[in-house]
Amino acid sequence: MEANFSLPTNTTTPVTQTVSAGYIALDVFSYLVLVVTFVLGVLGNGLVVWVAGFRMTRSVTTICYLNLAVADLSFTSTLPFLMASKAMGRWPFGWFLCKFIFTVVDINLFGSVFLIALIALDRCVCVLHPVWAQNHRTVSLARKVIVGPWVCALLLTLPVIIRVTTVTNVLGQTDCTFDFSPWTQDPLEKARVAIAMLTVRGIIRFIIGFSAPMSVVAICYGLIAAKMHKQGLIKSSRPLRVLSFVVAAFFLCWCPFQLVALIATVRIRELLSGLGSGLVIAVNVTSTLAFFNSCLNPMLYVFMGRDFRERLIHSLPATLERALSEDTTQTSDTGTNSVSPPEGAEEKAV
Repeated sequence: MEANFSLPTNTTTPVTQTVSAGYIALDVFSYLVLVVTFVLGVLGNGLVVWVAGFRMTRSVTTICYLNLAVADLSFTSTLPFLMASKAMGRWPFGWFLCKFIFTVVDINLFGSVFLIALIALDRCVCVLHPVWAQNHRTVSLARKVIVGPWVCALLLTLPVIIRVTTVTNVLGQTDCTFDFSPWTQDPLEKARVAIAMLTVRGIIRFIIGFSAPMSVVAICYGLIAAKMHKQGLIKSSRPLRVLSFVVAAFFLCWCPFQLVALIATVRIRELLSGLGSGLVIAVNVTSTLAFFNSCLNPMLYVFMGRDFRERLIHSLPATLERALSEDTTQTSDTGTNSVSPPEGAEEKAV
């Protein structure tokens, strides 16, 4: 799974030290979390894709949520391959799946983050400029704009598409990893090129893949909160409390991993030399937490919605339809509704 970080994928180094009980416990815990993420992510996001894609009328909101659910569903579907590879300490699925699986992982992890930022920006526009949104926020425009996050995700995934492949390690096992210098077999040359490329890649990922989207989210919700405060709704607004909870959940899931991945980028030389085992453990644990965010979205749609207890007695698809539906009053009313994001948006626009 390190292909999505600043580290090479599934690189196996000889282990000469005794594995501590704490490491085993963390390893078992990470597997359990990944299993839960896979089951809940596939079922939950699959249900959202079905509801938003086939049961509901197309709107700007449903288009955004449909794309986000597709990204999370695609990513969580790859987890069995990642778990099997991690457990076996090698890549047993061949060259094609090596490149395909990690391309899917990278595109959809980047895509989900960029889509979240786009949804936050959409909510901000609806709140601050309701008249403009009412006249220009159309389904056709949304279908064009939604391509942007996917294009950005594809561009940032190009290193994986081009340079991730299967290689044989020093133990004679097959790894799925980066090969930045296929023109040489000199270990020193390969190490030098890998350090340079992984460092640049790690910095770009941290800035463009996390800091920039989170800055957009923070600015958007800061503007929303300021508008609500101006309207005198800051204390009594349930939507703002829900938004704060969802943003905090996203930040708590991703921030630890991003910080650890940045440290791993700075110390990439040690990691490629087989040192820094504690940092490798930290990457594995925090990445598991970040991955868990991919299965949280459907639960947030339901549990964070209004009147959850009453809605729970209805069918889950009907509940999701209400959570993801477009609130047309938001963009046509400059009063209270103009500063309260629609229910579906408030639950996921993080």
